Amino acid sequence: MHCGAQQQSQDGGQQEADEVINLCLTLCFAFQELEEIRKCGMKNFRNIQVDEANLLTWQGLIVPDNPPYDKGAFRIEINFPAEYPFKPPKITFKTKIYHPNIDEKGQVCLPVISAENWKPATKTDQVIQSLIALVNDPQPEHPLRADLAEEYSKDRKKFCKNAEEFTKKYGEKRPVD
Repeated sequence: MHCGAQQQSQDGGQQEADEVINLCLTLCFAFQELEEIRKCGMKNFRNIQVDEANLLTWQGLIVPDNPPYDKGAFRIEINFPAEYPFKPPKITFKTKIYHPNIDEKGQVCLPVISAENWKPATKTDQVIQSLIALVNDPQPEHPLRADLAEEYSKDRKKFCKNAEEFTKKYGEKRPVD
C-alpha cells in the first residue's frame, strides 16, 4: 500500500470514529430529555416509547385538552437526526387528524422545528408543548391543508363538528390516569 492510500484509510477511520462519537452525544442528549419529560409527567404527552431498533425514534400520545380534539388521543413519532441538537427533530402524526396544520401524511407545520427557526438550546418538551398548543389552537394562516383552514376560518361550527367526528372515528383511546 502506498502512503496516500494509507493516509486515506486512516482518515476514513477517523471519520467513522467521529460519527460514532456524534451519535453517542445525540443519544445522550435525547435520553437526558426523555428522562426529564418522564419525570415532569406531562399530562398532554403520554405513553412514550423508544424504538429498540432505532433509539432516535420515539412514539407517544398527544392528549389535547380542547374540543374538538379532546375526544381522542393522537400518536406521534419523533425522529431525532444524528446531528441533534444542532438539527431539529422531525414530528409525524401516525394517527389521522382533521387539522389545517397537519397534512394527510401526518406532516406538521410547526415553526419551532423549522430549519430557519431551530435553536440547539430548544428542548424536546418545548417542541411538544408547541405541538400541543397548535393542536389545541389551529393556525389557519399557516396551513398545510388549505381546505380545512378555509373551513376553520369561515365556518368554525362545521369545522368543529367534522373534526370531532373524525377524532371519534380515527383518534386513539385516551389514556386513563
